Amino acid sequence: MFRSLRYWVGLCSLGLLATVASAQVRQGTLPINTELAFEKLQYTGWSGGADEGKVQALRPIVLTHFGDGSNRVVVATQRGVVHVFDNQQSAAQTKVFLDIQKRVVYKDKQNEEGLLGLAFHPNYKKTGEFFVYYSTTDAPHTSVISRFRVSADDPSRADPESEEELLRIKQPYWNHNGGTIVFGPDGYLYIALGDGGYARDPHRNGQNLRTFMGSILRIDVERKANGKNYAIPEDNPFVDKGSAARPEIYAYGLRNVWRMSFDHQTGLLWAADVGQDSWEEINLIVAGGNYGWSLREGRHPFGLRGFRARTGLVDPIWEYDHKVGKSITGGSVYRSSRLPELVGAYLYADYVSGRIWALRYDAARKKVVSNDAIGRNKKLQVISFGEDEQGDVYLLTTANDGKGIHRFVRQ
Repeated sequence: MFRSLRYWVGLCSLGLLATVASAQVRQGTLPINTELAFEKLQYTGWSGGADEGKVQALRPIVLTHFGDGSNRVVVATQRGVVHVFDNQQSAAQTKVFLDIQKRVVYKDKQNEEGLLGLAFHPNYKKTGEFFVYYSTTDAPHTSVISRFRVSADDPSRADPESEEELLRIKQPYWNHNGGTIVFGPDGYLYIALGDGGYARDPHRNGQNLRTFMGSILRIDVERKANGKNYAIPEDNPFVDKGSAARPEIYAYGLRNVWRMSFDHQTGLLWAADVGQDSWEEINLIVAGGNYGWSLREGRHPFGLRGFRARTGLVDPIWEYDHKVGKSITGGSVYRSSRLPELVGAYLYADYVSGRIWALRYDAARKKVVSNDAIGRNKKLQVISFGEDEQGDVYLLTTANDGKGIHRFVRQ
């Protein structure tokens, strides 16, 4: 996901070219800005230092909650530590919920590996189960999706020895690992995987249903079947394809989804897909959808094998070109009561240009109706978004000083 900022920053402009089905869409600026959240918060066990004397930046990659009514905030760092704290702006200290740093690969120069995903069971209060996506130290370029459980004698800590591996996926390179895991309204676990990396999909994984690469998977973690620690939902779109397709696949033709989320009100699955040469895109994911990569980039033919729009390929609902930004960071649809003017808007950002937007989509007309800028006087390199139990949305950034969580406020 993360392109070299030093390479791109001198090339960025403030262009406003963005399209969807060639329609003109209103684009303005909302009287909304961003501010630092949880200013006093200190992360237990993190000092910002490293053995070699270099600064070890905090990289909060997931912000979520238990869904148990406690309103606690959970923040996972890319190096493999999961923190928890009370959802109060005055919060001063985190507690370590889970520490698996020794199992997680993370390097600053290969920063698309690490702990990339965290999702709590929809009935966590009863099951005590949660799921983690990480790059494992026990094999090169290998992603693992595992189930963990809360400690039997301490509800404020997870049991690191409870790990139960569900999937192990060999990656051809260190980049384009995807990494978002999220439960849908149907109770199934959705897993976003990139095309495996390097550039321009050299292994043509995007259109290959025999590999997990370039896909969104959908699995049932409530059951175990066929020798696996999960089962395949019977209505997955490729369950009857035999050896021609992996039955876990829900949608495919994706380059590197960063990130995806469900709208809790409508049930729509939003996914931001990072582009290659020219276009960044936002998709609504549907069962069996082929989103075109690497035959298409956004709404455009890609490479020598590229296709024009055709039946069987799903185009994004929104795209923007590389005059606007060069690495999209997907967020979520705002459903909190704290800022009513944002309710129903999909919030997203661009990591390279530092720009942030609120996009509104009319599902009945299948049309984007507006795409408004937020915080034009600030440039945040947003690496991820997150939601608390009240539906409030936060922005996450790399932070040398440990202050990596931001929130939206009225200007």
